[in-house]
Amino acid sequence: MDRGTVGSAQSGRLLVEVREAGSSAVVTPAGELDHHTADLLREPLEACLAKGFSRLVVDCSGLEFCDSTGLNVLLGARLKAEAAGGGVHLAGMLPVVSRVFEITGADAVFTVHDTLEAALAGVPDEADESG
Repeated sequence: MDRGTVGSAQSGRLLVEVREAGSSAVVTPAGELDHHTADLLREPLEACLAKGFSRLVVDCSGLEFCDSTGLNVLLGARLKAEAAGGGVHLAGMLPVVSRVFEITGADAVFTVHDTLEAALAGVPDEADESG
């Protein structure tokens, strides 16, 4: 773990690490996000919000699968973050995960970044600006 890590949770199919990066909390799920593992992501997201982080960056580069339950966890965190004056930024989605967001239209309500670095810099992916 690097020094910035503030916590982690895991099951056999999902590992979630959390660290601080300036005014953002970076939440990194790796593995499969579904009905059985959703709470492993929900709890750290809610803990970050409870600690006063209203800007959450979810590094999706290690996320291999996301179903509707996982999507709902992210949507719920987005609503709470926006109510606190912030938001949820998604970074580095693999095509299989990105497709879920495209099919459901959820990509229109999140700020999506190509890389974690871009998300931390607050620069949206140029492709998201096209309709």
